[in-house]
Amino acid sequence: MPKLNKQFVDKLKPVERDTLYRDSSVIGFALRVKPSGAKTWVVQYRNKAGRTRKLAMKNSSAATPDEARRWAKTTLGQVAAGRDPSAERNAELGAMTVAQLCDEYLTAAKKGLVLGKARRRKSPLTIATDIGRINGHIKPLLGQMAVKAVTHRDIVKFLDAVQLGKTAVRRVKDKPRQGALPAGGPGAAARAVGLLGGIFSHAVRRGYRDDNPVRGVQRPADSVRTTFLTMADYRQLGAALKAAEAEGESRNAVDAVRLLALSGCRRGEAASLAWPEVDLTRGMLRLSETKEGYSLRPLGRPAVDLLAARPRHAKSEAVFATESGAPYRDLGRAWDRIAARTTLRGVTLHGLRHSFATTANALGCSEPTIAAMLGHSRGTITSRYVHHVDDVLRAAADRVAGAIARAMAGEKPAAMNDRQGD
Repeated sequence: MPKLNKQFVDKLKPVERDTLYRDSSVIGFALRVKPSGAKTWVVQYRNKAGRTRKLAMKNSSAATPDEARRWAKTTLGQVAAGRDPSAERNAELGAMTVAQLCDEYLTAAKKGLVLGKARRRKSPLTIATDIGRINGHIKPLLGQMAVKAVTHRDIVKFLDAVQLGKTAVRRVKDKPRQGALPAGGPGAAARAVGLLGGIFSHAVRRGYRDDNPVRGVQRPADSVRTTFLTMADYRQLGAALKAAEAEGESRNAVDAVRLLALSGCRRGEAASLAWPEVDLTRGMLRLSETKEGYSLRPLGRPAVDLLAARPRHAKSEAVFATESGAPYRDLGRAWDRIAARTTLRGVTLHGLRHSFATTANALGCSEPTIAAMLGHSRGTITSRYVHHVDDVLRAAADRVAGAIARAMAGEKPAAMNDRQGD
């Protein structure tokens, strides 16, 4: 029998049928060669039951003879210790993968079996965000791994890869309907690892593994966007919206941006807003599904007037309905076009929500009032406040929305705190 080294492998001649060359020094170590020229390193052994087993080395074509020899010695050492590497490989191949775990997690979340903030079931908007992170980051990097095989180190490598943008997707210019595309950076990595921790907690609860490999992984601080609109910026935005509408921009887009600016709603809340959730008489939104669960929001008079002037689709309850009746879904690209008409940089649609809160603060609104207007769940105090001080909330919403509306109309602001002036 030859010694399976580089010199022997380099001198191998083509074979007419599958041929197994056994090593002279490591019993059980062999090289299988096919007529096609494909070479596979294998070990052959008997398990504790006395049955003969063969195990092929993964990625054999890329392994050197020395690497294959080390692998064979390690594998045969496991056999000597009473293990059955071939059976373990087969069990691993049949085990649940991270991709399958993610699918099960999402199915459970849609049924209300996965709880989010304040132990509430996850909202459809949150689940949609989870799907984006799973498809954009988790499945590409970890999807094929067995759930039981994932280690703390694998999670750290995942975190680094997302931070470095290895899963980021660039938006293609002028290509419609791209939706939310995966992004890289510390914020994306922190949120993806946070979701991954929840997914592996689900695995622990279901008995798929005994521990959570995400536990103890140090996540980067999520980047907090501090860009907000001043009154001068609001005047720019108002002029841009007026010009965009005059030049044929979708009314859905223009009105949706105005509503976000005047109400502090989240983008997804506006996009999915339905007429049964709108109470124009009392100046309220009764949102059935938000990140915080059911949410009651006061509307200032300018926001009420905006919604009252909206046309209604004959066959759809969507406030921002397309001709087919489906909810309008192209707000992100429309915002890019509108913002390009201004000198504003770094302001996102979510930044309009931050700006609403900043304006409210500049007008002297208290933190509980601002939290209630934005629909933040801050414990029982805010909950009681929302349900028992409706008139106060509406008055506050009138002040904030009124100041923003006047600025967007080009009027000079009344006296405000320094940061919101000109």
